[in-house]
Amino acid sequence: MPVRHINPEGLHRSPAFSQAVVVEQPAKTIYIGGQNGVGPDGKLVGPTLGEQAAQAFRNIETIVRSEGGTLANVVHWRIATPDGQSFDEGVAAFQKVWNPADPPPAITVHVVAGLAPGFLVEIDAVAVVS
Repeated sequence: MPVRHINPEGLHRSPAFSQAVVVEQPAKTIYIGGQNGVGPDGKLVGPTLGEQAAQAFRNIETIVRSEGGTLANVVHWRIATPDGQSFDEGVAAFQKVWNPADPPPAITVHVVAGLAPGFLVEIDAVAVVS
């Protein structure tokens, strides 16, 4: 696969994320718009960050699978959550869907002033499927 996860010497090495991901062409790249805790019926799945994050990850998995990939093909996650939320539930939801045997993706987390009413997380992603 034309994807390399890099953690250059001189940077912190984490088992949870890669410092960068390099994509060599040719490859199919999927840019996934912000997903949140909305289920297939168009309704918010629950009031907790954990419930909403789990649904957002399911939504992303559905998109990637529709293009022949798996969550292991996600090379970058960008996660936004409102100020004041404990992200522990979101981390737990991620740990349930991510296979620790796969190279960890690059991850960016933003604490924001707010999302749409009732929404506690929004996740966008980039996946590379060759």
